[in-house]
Amino acid sequence: MSDNIHIKLPDGSEKEFPQGTTALEVARSISPRLADAAIAAQARTLSHNGNETGSQELSDKSVRPTQELAGEGARPTLIDLTRPLEKDTELRILTERDPEALEVYRHSSAHLLAAAVLELFPETKLGHGPATESGFFYDFYRPTAFTPEDLEKIEKKMQELVQQNLPYAREFLPRDEGLQRFKSEGDFMKCHFIEQFTQPDEKISIYKTGKFLDFCRGPHIPSTGKIKAFKLLNIAGAYWLGDEKNPQLQRIYGTSFFSKKDLDNFLHQIEEAKKRDHRVIGQQLDLFSIQELAGPGLIFWHPKGGIIRKEMEDWMRAEYLKRGYSLVYTPHVMRKQLWQTSGHEGYYADNMFSVMELDDAEYRLKPMNCPGHILIYKDSLKSYRDLPVRLGELGTVYRYERSGVMHGLLRVRGFTQDDAHIFCTPEQIEGEIASCVEFAADVLKDFGFGKFITELSTWNPADRKNFVGSEEQWNLATGSLEKVLQRLGIEYKTIPGEAAFYGPKIDIKLVDAIGRLWQLSTVQFDFNLPARFNLEYVAEDGTRKQPLMVRRPLYGSIERFFGVLIEHYAGAFPVWLSPVQVVLVPIAERHVEYANKVAAGLRAGGVRVEVDARNEKMNAKIREHAMQKVPFMLVVGDKEAETGKVNVRTRGKEKTEDMGAEEFGERVGKLIVEKAASII
Repeated sequence: MSDNIHIKLPDGSEKEFPQGTTALEVARSISPRLADAAIAAQARTLSHNGNETGSQELSDKSVRPTQELAGEGARPTLIDLTRPLEKDTELRILTERDPEALEVYRHSSAHLLAAAVLELFPETKLGHGPATESGFFYDFYRPTAFTPEDLEKIEKKMQELVQQNLPYAREFLPRDEGLQRFKSEGDFMKCHFIEQFTQPDEKISIYKTGKFLDFCRGPHIPSTGKIKAFKLLNIAGAYWLGDEKNPQLQRIYGTSFFSKKDLDNFLHQIEEAKKRDHRVIGQQLDLFSIQELAGPGLIFWHPKGGIIRKEMEDWMRAEYLKRGYSLVYTPHVMRKQLWQTSGHEGYYADNMFSVMELDDAEYRLKPMNCPGHILIYKDSLKSYRDLPVRLGELGTVYRYERSGVMHGLLRVRGFTQDDAHIFCTPEQIEGEIASCVEFAADVLKDFGFGKFITELSTWNPADRKNFVGSEEQWNLATGSLEKVLQRLGIEYKTIPGEAAFYGPKIDIKLVDAIGRLWQLSTVQFDFNLPARFNLEYVAEDGTRKQPLMVRRPLYGSIERFFGVLIEHYAGAFPVWLSPVQVVLVPIAERHVEYANKVAAGLRAGGVRVEVDARNEKMNAKIREHAMQKVPFMLVVGDKEAETGKVNVRTRGKEKTEDMGAEEFGERVGKLIVEKAASII
């Protein structure tokens, strides 16, 4: 029997190597330049006939070791370059050009951070340190708080470790030996991870970087010298296992990139984000507040914010009716029994507010609108001729968010979702999904977002306890979503294991003015709830069948979408959304009458107008309204009153212009009707 294995490369070619050859050695055989640029590799075991047999899907890299390459999933496994290849393998060498490489690079950056912390503060106990979408973090337990000065020291030490070019060396230990090693160091969190995610008879994966030792499944870059550009950003609190009863950890956030230019661009984006912080702008423009007396995570909409909310709701309800939806309203509180039937009591209880005991039963505040819409559908038997049934609601829901994760409008405890549920036949499902995706695109376009990316979140068959439904149902649902995206020509990325427990989903992430991604619109396939509630319709042949259901919040929530709008526009909203669209500034008291006359004409045309007749200096009033980011200021004096004109100051434009009052009214009216994103 030959000890050689076959390696299939991305171009379709195959090469023969001795068993135990590493991915780095394969890269070196192709090109020394490729070997030097390599970060990690993707591998998938091949069957004897050359076809792929699949590979084990990645899970949380910080807590679960990988020992076997082959598996049941369809995704290639990310592996270290130094990992021996024992079987025929499809192999792809990853360099900084590959998106997957950045995740490995940032995970290794988190290990670099932990290594530096242990060098400087050896009493520190370690949590975990995954890569994130924008960088990485590591959780530490240390009685003494880290300071900003400590971050500078840690960053300097990280740079020293980079210069030492320390390898990320992997070894496997018997589970008991690994546990004993971490227990002797007092690393209670690592012991928990080992006990939670490994079996007594298996070996565990350990990575060593200098003096730092971590229980980790990897993979990692070859050595610290590969890390070219990084920055520690801030320190935050995080409870161990997310439980306030557990010790509080210190979470150090950082980011890393393959080049200093990319890092500098990111840091510039952070500075821009600070200027656009919706919490600061919301206070400056008097849009909303969170009141300590009422409680955290609960939003109070002020009059100006209320105007914007009204515009958002009016837009959505008008679109509902135009697209064949029926408007419904459901209660904010419902019996616990309903949530048991829906499955939320079992799968979602930790995110729900506590049970309320009333005279006749136990009740819960609703975390979802879905069961309410289902009860409306179920109230009368439907025929196939009645389908699809599209029910839409701007429904307020309540979820228990822990105090450490709430953030202005973006993460709250009470919020309103533009929720809709579509009940349809299997023949209608793809058309309904396509309409939802197109609806989502129209939301982004009308609110001024020109770019978005799309992700398809699917289930993980190996993790069945976290998903309901049969494999056949999941394949049908996932296939329907895929076909729609392909038919519409929308590029998308598949994210295995990130589906909701009740079905796969399409997530549409918008790109804001400074290049940040925001998750808002979702189109979800739900085959769980129709089954749980025994939903039916009478088919054409007279039999009773179960409808399919699609759920699709497109704003995500009114609150979160509003927060994103504030930051996208930095508070300078397009005219149709601006709380005050025009301010008239009379130069003197004798000009107030003319200003009121112009304002009345604009109001008659549907424009939101204020007249600033205060006894203040004109320039001071102009500065104040500019700070409030009002789109148009109309200054009127003797000349304007005599000629029926206005002097127009347009936001973002240095020069003023004179025009007739009626002409200006037509101009601003057109901008409102067209929902123009720009006013210049």
